[in-house]
Formats: sequence, structure tokens, C-alpha cells
Amino acid sequence: MLLGAMLAFVPIAAVDHLLDAYVRVKETDIAGRSVAAVTRSIETGVADALASLDRISAENRSTCTPTFLASIERAIEASFSLKQVLVENSDAVQYCAAFGRTVRYSPLSAALPTGEEGETIRVVSMGDIALPALQISRSSGSERIVSVFVPLIGATTEGLERAIPAGGMIRVLLADGNPVATIGDPKPFEGRASADQFIFSQGFAGQLPIKVESAVPFATVRAGYADLDVSFTVIACLMSAAFLILAIHSVRHSRVSGFELERAIARGEMRPCYQPVINLRTGELVGCEVLCRWQKRSGEIVSPGAFIDYAESSGLAIPMTLSLMQQVKYDLGELCTLMPELKISINLFEGHFRDGSIVEDVQAIFGGSAVDFRQLVFEITERKPLGNSQQAHSVIAGLHALGARLAMDDAGTGHSNLAYLQTLGVDVIKIDRVFIDMIKPGTTNVPVLDGLIAMARDLECEIVAEGVETEAQALYLRAHGVLQAQGFIFSPALRAEAFKELALALHQATIPPSRTPGLVADAA
Repeated sequence: MLLGAMLAFVPIAAVDHLLDAYVRVKETDIAGRSVAAVTRSIETGVADALASLDRISAENRSTCTPTFLASIERAIEASFSLKQVLVENSDAVQYCAAFGRTVRYSPLSAALPTGEEGETIRVVSMGDIALPALQISRSSGSERIVSVFVPLIGATTEGLERAIPAGGMIRVLLADGNPVATIGDPKPFEGRASADQFIFSQGFAGQLPIKVESAVPFATVRAGYADLDVSFTVIACLMSAAFLILAIHSVRHSRVSGFELERAIARGEMRPCYQPVINLRTGELVGCEVLCRWQKRSGEIVSPGAFIDYAESSGLAIPMTLSLMQQVKYDLGELCTLMPELKISINLFEGHFRDGSIVEDVQAIFGGSAVDFRQLVFEITERKPLGNSQQAHSVIAGLHALGARLAMDDAGTGHSNLAYLQTLGVDVIKIDRVFIDMIKPGTTNVPVLDGLIAMARDLECEIVAEGVETEAQALYLRAHGVLQAQGFIFSPALRAEAFKELALALHQATIPPSRTPGLVADAA
């Protein structure tokens, strides 16, 4: 119940985590597109500048002539991004520039190659441009250099700042890591911010040695999803409420409290049912398995799955088994006298072998009764091995000393091996229905099942097949030497009176009427 309640609140607890993940993915994509827009702007400006430089070079064989000056002025007027063209030498001595101006600029970085032979690019500051500019230079002759100037980013500082969320920033760096422009709050890149606090993105301007980075505070963009957060929380609350209601309903209908179970045992609400075990060769009834059924006073039947595991883990399986054995003694005592070879299988739990008192309980209940100890078979399940404890071996030895036998239930479903079963002293192997279900009409061999049968023979154990439901299964088992079986093909688990009627009917069919004792005559 506690686990169900905790799981019910998982959707609410998960809302923030899921929405955070959604916001981070979406805003990272948005930031990436913003960076891509800036890098495209840089690429476009540089491409325009290079195209203008190519046209100027193609139209003029020499520099600083009236024709050259007219050509560069036309190029500037025709270009959106080109701001100035300058001819100078390697010592920065200026020979000419568009419109007869002296170009005032200051380098902000070293010149880096653009990838084209003889071309370099560097970042400079120009007096009439707020943001840094790019100077793209190409040699002209042996002494002169022609440079074109374009803005680093084709937008104003104010426009970029309005586009950046509060606390965010964009910066431009050269390939050598030297930052040349920062717009917004530089804190994200000062080494104090983590990936959890900010959404980072970066990109390169094509083949140019320029990188653009951006950072946006996660808390800032997350606040923009407040409406979605409220909607998700409402939906999660509804889901949690529905899950909690279903969990409570399920617990009420599938589980019981220790008090309820203990009271049911004391009231005798735990009733034994008997599933017949049939000899596949003769059709005789050779025994039965005692199965526990909880019938409340109201007539409601509680499924074994709702209480068996709890009974075992809580220790209530021990008094429950004692109650069943008492009822078995009274239900089947007279039948056991009539049919001295009838075997009664009773399930024990791991706790019985730790407690150790089960041997004394069996002796106290069945001692001196019509049920002989040798007619008792006590089943242990392979799904929960007993281990190799001294106490368990002592209990098994005690049961054997009384004349009772030990059966391994659910054989093949656990991890038992030949040596383990030999150590326990198992007398009967009960093959689980999961292996019986492997037998289909026309099946000639089932390797896993055949292996279990061979193992039982090696141990010189009797074999009982559980869950037999079809004629094909019964015939296959009989053909492979398995002579005892139980399952719906013969009968489901029956109440005491119905089981005794069936037992008497089968017994009466196998013996002459003159030899039928009083119980049969009374039943007639």
C-alpha cells in the first residue's frame, strides 16, 4: 500500500523534471538557430566583401588611380555591408581610400588566413561603427595591400541586446580563442556557470576562423513556460488521484491485513479443498493435494494469491497449516481407513523448516487418528529453496522417521539440481504445469520435460504431473512412464464432501461390491 501511494505521486514529482527537460531541449534548439543566424550574417558580410574585392581587382590593373577610386566608391554604394576600401603598405602607410578619407582603425586581433591564398582576416575597431569590423586584406603587387572593411555582425548593438533574454549573452571569438565581441552579460563564460544554470550553444561561420557562442539563463527561459507548468501539474494531479484510487481499490480487493488473516484462521474460515491425483494406467484415485481456500462468513471467496505470500512472510502460514491439518484429519479419516494406500499431500512453507515444531505438530494431530503417517506427503516448493541448514534437515529427518514422505513441488522452476534433491531426501517429484503445457497434440518429445522425468528416475522418486488438462498430455505422460497426475482433465479441487463422493465412486468401481466396507454402503 505504501509503495502504491508513493507511485501515485510520481506523476506530480515528475512534472518539473519532464518540463525542465522539454524546455532545455526546445530552448537549446532556439539558441542554436540564433547562433546560426549570427554566423550566417558574418558569412554573408565576408562573402559580399570578397566579391567586391574580386570585382575591384578585375576592373583595375593599378591602385589609387582616378579609375580605381571611382570603382571602389561604386562598390561601396552598391553593397549593403561594405563600409570602406583602403590601400596601404605592410607598415600601415595609407595610399588612398574611398571618398578621399583617412581610415582610422585599430587592430583587435592578429591577422588570420581565410583559406584563400594571399588573403587574411582580422578584427578591427572603426570610429564610425559601434561593433568591431572585419578587415579582409589581399596583396596587390609587391608592396601594396588592398583591404575591405565590413561590420562583424550586420545588426546594431541595441538590436542584439533586445533579442537576448535578461542575463544572456552572445560573443564572437576567433579560431585562436581570442574573444573580439561580447554582447550582454559575460558571466556565463567567466568559469562560474554550469550547464545546469545556462543553455549554451555555439557555431562556426562556415570556413572562416570565427566562432559564435551564446548563453541564456535557464531560469529566465523556464519562467516563460509557467502556463504550461500549471497545465502539466493539473494533469499530473488528476493522473495521481486516479492511480491512487485504483491502488486503494486493488489493495482492498487483493490483499488482506494480518489481523484479518489471523481472525480468519481462528474462525475456521480457511477451508481445505482436495484435488484428486489419478493413476494414468488404471484410472484409480491414488491421492489428493490439499489446497487452502478462504471462505468468509459472508460467502465471499478470497483468492489464494491475495493471502498465501503474506501468510508465509508474516509467519501466519504455520497456524494456517495446523488448522488445515486438523480439518484434513476429520474430513478424510474414515476414507483413509477404507483406502489405506490413499496419499494426502499437504503444502509446507520455508518457515516450517526454520521453526522445527512441525514434526511435533504432525505427530500430535495425526497420531492415533485414522490417518496413518505413511499416508502423508509433505510438499515443499522448488521456487523457494530451503537451503542446506541443519534445522531443515532435522525437520525432514523427523518427518521421514514418522513414516511421512517428502515431495518437491514445482519441480523444474527453480535452481535445484540432482545433488540438492538427493541431499534433501525427496521421495516424490511433482512436475510443474509449465512443462506439461509444452505437450501439444502430435508432440513426440519435449526435451525439458523428458529431462525432468529422467532426473526423477535417477533419484528413484515417484513422479506426479501437475496441471494436466488435455488427453494428449495424459497419453504422452503415460507413454513416458509418468503414472500419477492431477489437473482439470480429471477434476478441479473439491470440497470435502464432493471429494469423498468421487473417491468412493472410483473405489467402488475397482472392487467387488461384497468387499465394500460400511462407508461405501452408507454412501449408497
